[in-house]
Amino acid sequence: MNQAFLDYYNLQPLLTAIHSWLCGIMPEGLAIFLECVVVGVIILVLYAVLAIILIYMERKVCAAFQCRLGPNRVGGKGGLLQVPADVIKILIKEVIKLKDADRFLYNLAPFLVILASILTFSCLPWHKGGEILHMNIGIFFVIAASSIGILGILLAGWSSNSKYTLIGAVRSGAMIISYELSVGISVLTMVVLSGTTDIQAIVENQANGWYIFKGHIPAILCFIIYLIAGNAEANRGPFDLAEAEQELTAGYHTEYSGIHFGFFYLAEYLNLFIVAGIATTLFLGGWMPFHISGLDGFNAVMDYIPGIVWFLGKTFFVVFLLMWIRWTFPRLRIDQVLTFEWKYLMPTSLVVLILMTVCKVAGLTF
Repeated sequence: MNQAFLDYYNLQPLLTAIHSWLCGIMPEGLAIFLECVVVGVIILVLYAVLAIILIYMERKVCAAFQCRLGPNRVGGKGGLLQVPADVIKILIKEVIKLKDADRFLYNLAPFLVILASILTFSCLPWHKGGEILHMNIGIFFVIAASSIGILGILLAGWSSNSKYTLIGAVRSGAMIISYELSVGISVLTMVVLSGTTDIQAIVENQANGWYIFKGHIPAILCFIIYLIAGNAEANRGPFDLAEAEQELTAGYHTEYSGIHFGFFYLAEYLNLFIVAGIATTLFLGGWMPFHISGLDGFNAVMDYIPGIVWFLGKTFFVVFLLMWIRWTFPRLRIDQVLTFEWKYLMPTSLVVLILMTVCKVAGLTF
């Protein structure tokens, strides 16, 4: 058989062979429709499974930081079935219809939040040839698609006809729009280093070294800025002002129940995974294995580990860092959050962008 077909670091030949086989037994239009249905089901299944894993992980990490046990009853000693039980409970709860709410926008808001996270989730490079949406401006598409989520949050706050939800939505809108600037500048900095906006090309360019090492000091600073701004954009602590339960009950989704509330809850954790996945792609080599120049034996052993294992391992490491930040720092006030972005984080990210450009032009990157 063709050696390229057996290359588990490249899924493209396998996917092409499956497409050709389907086109051989049915019309091409029907084959494409069937492929779209299968891909959609895979996305939804991955979405649900990853959300359950992340919720369980956060409960255990939070418990460890607070010297507790965390879930330890349902599903055995480790409490493995606690999160699935909670998900089922949310799904079967009644969806309460508000009397004075704008029904159309109220029902539309959760789907906009889910749509934004699914679009960005589909661009993650799980493997070589293994991303669902591939385009030569992929990294800019991710930034554009992620911006749709703020529309869902603002609509949820306004359409619920509640003071708590409106205040939470306004806070969230101001914060996310502000911190998107730092996220965008950080991404642009890595585009300057890589010379491309194609997500797969960005990963492949890190075959001889991850960008966090090749870009040295500017790349390390950019990584830190991205983690801070990404944490804020995902509405995670210490930036979770929109859901400040001591002040606003539950923030912009206070009036939601049942599956609609579940959509907001799942989207928050998937956004956490997406932020970590983009950080892995831009700074830590994505699915690319860890190589050390001159150690061919070590590099050969690393190559035996499939790309999806590398991607998930690095991504969950970044997720742990973000959870560590959440359960370490106290929540900030809204004025502190915005002051930190506009006075410190964004100017610093602009300086880092200029430094990276100078280093790239002068040939000071590895």
